[in-house]
Amino acid sequence: MKKGILNILKGTFLVNDDAFKNWRMILFVSSLALIMIASSHSADKKVHEIARLNNEAKELRSAFVDGRKKLMELKKESMVELKMKEKGLAISEIPPTKIKVKPQN
Repeated sequence: MKKGILNILKGTFLVNDDAFKNWRMILFVSSLALIMIASSHSADKKVHEIARLNNEAKELRSAFVDGRKKLMELKKESMVELKMKEKGLAISEIPPTKIKVKPQN
């Protein structure tokens, strides 16, 4: 046990006769570590993109609600009447009459 630890600390396990097996394992573990790091970075990037898109959706939703509120205000009869008074138009005192068209035979 003590000899194995000394071999690892000195690095002799990398240069002895069976070193090829050790190098293969080291390369395999290193490649797995690189793949894991790349996967982690990719996942983090996706999380940040999702958060950005959620914030953008909230902003667009609030802009839509504000626009709809302004439209509802402008469609009110009192608001239309005010805008028309500014242009010199007023509401008619005489109610409209219905025109009936009889079909010709």
